[in-house]
Amino acid sequence: MRRRPLIVGAVVLVLVAGAAVVGVRWWQGSGRSDLEQAAGFAPYDAQRLSWTDWADVRAEVGTDDLPDLLGAGFDADLTSASALVESAPLLQARFGFSPATAEWELFSQSESGAVVIVRVPDDTDLEDVADTLEETGFTRPADDEGVWMGGAELLPAVGARLTPELQYVALDADDHLVLTSDNESYLAETVETLGDGELPAAMADVVAASGDPLTASVYDGAYTCAALAMTQADAADQELADRLVADAGEVNPISAFAMSVQPDRGVRVAMGFENDDQARANADSRAVLAEGPAPGQGGEFGDRFTVDTVAADGDVVTMDLEPKKGSFVFSDLASGPVLFATC
Repeated sequence: MRRRPLIVGAVVLVLVAGAAVVGVRWWQGSGRSDLEQAAGFAPYDAQRLSWTDWADVRAEVGTDDLPDLLGAGFDADLTSASALVESAPLLQARFGFSPATAEWELFSQSESGAVVIVRVPDDTDLEDVADTLEETGFTRPADDEGVWMGGAELLPAVGARLTPELQYVALDADDHLVLTSDNESYLAETVETLGDGELPAAMADVVAASGDPLTASVYDGAYTCAALAMTQADAADQELADRLVADAGEVNPISAFAMSVQPDRGVRVAMGFENDDQARANADSRAVLAEGPAPGQGGEFGDRFTVDTVAADGDVVTMDLEPKKGSFVFSDLASGPVLFATC
């Protein structure tokens, strides 16, 4: 007779625990942008994040027809961060998801590996996606959270324009995610630790400063200094860059960098620094650099955009740019060499 209260007590504990989990998930999502929430799924060693909010891009360009979406998205400079654009038609036909249906896409890259994380709508039946993967030739894993085995030999048989990042696939029904990679073990590790890690503080700060963008590129300090370095420019441009930096004032190394397209189509740059003093000094110096010549890119930055505001908030500097008509500020300046992002 004493077992029944124990059972009831156990049920109450389970319900309380379940409520706590729901509460934690709600708390983790509350007040955070979609980019911040997506970044919470990135692997712990992420050095570069490329974000595309496909739902908002579709709303922005006014279509969910895949060819029209990709064309209009390209013209609006909203698709260059995606790892899936070239593969999109085959994804829609053979994988059961694509930019025409996805909520968002996050591409995470580190020295250890890379993974694409796609958030599909809540009403997507991932069992249907699983069946589609099996029909396409992927080998079903032993458990639902395992890795679907495709490999380098399968993809060419499916379609020549599939990115290697689609060689291996994992499905997460709890968070409505499809994860893909060209590295089986890295993908398995990502799934195992999904949502457990945190971005380095500097990257998290520039992500937060980026607001709720349509698309974004986020780099840690080391990747910034590699991807955007003026050392990629020719000797004459490097010499000019050195003079411009010397004339601009104090210029310190960047601890993290983000560039994003905002809902108003403006481009925001967020740069993290070691401390508040450096941020205030670099708000001035980098504003000067962003309004002058663009060695390595050619011409003047003013040919591409006007600088609306530059502000330091704590150890982060934000710079809001207004692209000139016909310029592709985000896709051009999210890769180097870029003078105002110099280390």
